Amino acid sequence: MAVLTLALVSFICWISLGNVSGNEKINSDNITRILDRLLDGYDNRLRPGSGGGVTEVKTDIFVTSFGPVSDVEMEFTMDMFFRQMWVDERLKFEGPTEILRLNNRMVDKIWTPDTFFRNSKKSISHNTTSPNKLFRIMQNGTVLYTMRLTISAECPMRLMDFPMDGHACPLRFGSYAYTSSEIMFTWRKGPIASVECPTESMSLLQYDLVGQTLSTELFKSNTGHYSVKVVHFHLQRKLGYYLIQTYIPLIMVVVLSQVSFWINKESVPARTVAGITTVLTMTTLSISARESLPKVAYATAMDWFIAVCFAFVASALVEFAAVNYFATLQANRLKEQKARQDKLEVLATGSEDGDTISVSGCSCYHLKKGCDLNPVSDSSPQESLKRRNHSVCRSEPGDAPPLAGTSPIDAYARILFPLAFALFNLVYWYIYLAKDSMESARYTNHIQLSCYIYLYIRLFPPCHRAPETG
Repeated sequence: MAVLTLALVSFICWISLGNVSGNEKINSDNITRILDRLLDGYDNRLRPGSGGGVTEVKTDIFVTSFGPVSDVEMEFTMDMFFRQMWVDERLKFEGPTEILRLNNRMVDKIWTPDTFFRNSKKSISHNTTSPNKLFRIMQNGTVLYTMRLTISAECPMRLMDFPMDGHACPLRFGSYAYTSSEIMFTWRKGPIASVECPTESMSLLQYDLVGQTLSTELFKSNTGHYSVKVVHFHLQRKLGYYLIQTYIPLIMVVVLSQVSFWINKESVPARTVAGITTVLTMTTLSISARESLPKVAYATAMDWFIAVCFAFVASALVEFAAVNYFATLQANRLKEQKARQDKLEVLATGSEDGDTISVSGCSCYHLKKGCDLNPVSDSSPQESLKRRNHSVCRSEPGDAPPLAGTSPIDAYARILFPLAFALFNLVYWYIYLAKDSMESARYTNHIQLSCYIYLYIRLFPPCHRAPETG
C-alpha cells in the first residue's frame, strides 16, 4: 500500500513539473513573439511621432556620489543614475505581462533620445561587468531607460569671498540634434523631487552640499532652439581647514611681531631679527595659501586678510626703525647740549679767575682722558680752580645713557597696534560671515525657472505625454 501511495505522489509531481515547465515555455514563446512583432517594420532612425507633435522625454536623476570638487580646474565630478522616459506608440503590445524587462541589447534596436551633457568635460558610461543599463517597455508604449554615468562638468566659480564662499555648480543636458519643436525635456517628478541626493552618499572634504535647484533653459544657436534642463548644485565651502592652516597662523605671526614693542630699544639685534623673521614667515604663509587656488586676477577675502596682516607685521618693523632713529637723534642732541654747556661753564669760570684752564699743558679735553695733574702748591688759589674745573670735566662719563627708558612711540604702539588689529578682525569676520554668498545664484535660478516654464507652456504645448509610473 505504501509503495502504491509513493508511486501516485511521484506521478502527480511529475505532471505538475511538466505543466510548470510547459507554462514557462509558453510564456517565453509569447514574449519572443511579442518582441518579434514589435521590431517587425520598426525604424529606429525615426523618433516617436515623427512628422507630428513634440516628443516629450521625462527625466530624473539619482545621485549616488558627489565630488570631488576642484577649485583649480573649476570642475566637479558626480556619479549618478540617469533616467529617461518617453512614449513610443509603435511599441504598444498586448500579452500576459504588463512590462517587458529587457537587457541592454534591446537598446540598440529601438529609438532612444540623443541626450548629451552640454557642460561636461568628461563622461563615463560604466560597463563592468556588463553595460550598466536598465530597459523597460510597458503595454501602453512607455519606455524607461536608465544608465549609470560618471560626469565631470565645469563649475564657474567667483572666488571673491574665498574661503567663505558658496557656488552653484550647473549640470546642463539636452538633445544634441533635435530642436525644441521636436523633443522637449521635462522633469519626471516635478521641479523639486526630480533630483535625489541622499545624505549618506554626499561626503565632501571641503564643501557642504546644501541643496539643488532645477530649471529649464532655451538654448539658441544657428541650427535652432534647443530644450535644456539645468540642475544647480549649491555648495558651501567648509572653513575649518583654512582656519587651522592659514588664519590662525597669520594671527599668531602678527601677535608675535607686536611682542617686539616690549623689548628694550637698546636691543637692536633682537628687535631687528624678530621683525625680519615675522615678515619672512608672513610671506611664506601667503604663498602656501595661494597654491590651492587658480590664478585669478582679483583679490579674494583671504588675500585681503593676508595683506592687512602683512601690513601690521611690516609696520612693526618700521616702528622700530622710527624708534631707533629718534632715539639716536635725541642722543646726539643731548651730547651736543652737554658739550656746549660744559664749554660755556669752563669759559665762564676762566674769565672770572682771569687765567687759562690749563694744568701742566693739559686742557679740559685731556683731563677727561685722565691727564696727570702736577700742582704747584696745595694752598694756592690757582690749584683750587684747576681742581674744580677738573671735577666738572670728569663728571660727564658718569651721566645716565641717553637711550635708556621706554620710547614714547613704543608706549603708544603697545596700545594702538593690538586695538587696531582686534578691530580689523571684528569687522572682517562680521562682514564675511554675515554675508550670504549663495543669494545671487538662488535669485538668478528662480528667475530662470519662472521665465522658462512660462515660455514652455505658451510656445511648446507637449504632446504624447507619458503616464506617471513608479
